[in-house]
Amino acid sequence: LKGEFSGGTVASMMNIAKEAGADPKLRKELANPFSISPAGHRSEARQPSLKGAEYDKTFNVWLAPFVMGAINTRIIHRSNALQNARYGKEFTYDEAMMTGRGMKGRLAAYGITSGLAAFFTASAIKPSRWLVEKFVPQPGEGPSPEAQKAGYYDLRFVGRTEDGKTIITKVTGDQDPGYGSTGKMLGEAGMCLAFDIPAEKEGGFWTPSSLLNGSLMDRLTRNAGLTFEVLETR
Repeated sequence: LKGEFSGGTVASMMNIAKEAGADPKLRKELANPFSISPAGHRSEARQPSLKGAEYDKTFNVWLAPFVMGAINTRIIHRSNALQNARYGKEFTYDEAMMTGRGMKGRLAAYGITSGLAAFFTASAIKPSRWLVEKFVPQPGEGPSPEAQKAGYYDLRFVGRTEDGKTIITKVTGDQDPGYGSTGKMLGEAGMCLAFDIPAEKEGGFWTPSSLLNGSLMDRLTRNAGLTFEVLETR
């Protein structure tokens, strides 16, 4: 991927670190991958959670923790719950960032892991948090329109079933993942809500896949610069 953080995003991350550092109950909540799933929905399967550099044999690349992985994982589990365990009752999910192959990829993975750990640790402590704030974008600051258009992302998803089947898919976007592309996705989600969802559909805290499903995917492909492709099944 290629993109930039905004000051608002950084401020939110720092506030989470600050609040979690002062509240053991919140730390426990943040560690629970089913924290926004309906009561009673959880998998008995142990959930993976990449916390350090790791080598991935599927793509032969090094991996590092992805800063948005913890948030996305909880949304995915809520999607599964709202669709009556469509992905399976023992479904597991995790995300990571590919850093490349060989020694360069390994060093990048360890560097990102160390950097994230240092950022969240420093953000949780008042003296060091003040210092961090001096060097990060401030709320209201962010990537320019030109930077947003120059951004992109290229994702891989690997799904495996209990009986040994595997599917690998590819998703790409043509602008900065946090802003240029997200803005277009939000617009298409709004169009879906206005024109594609039955008026009698119940309200509530839905997720994109549980409410919008194929309608949103079609709109994203036609209007928002995204691609969805199956690369391999076996």
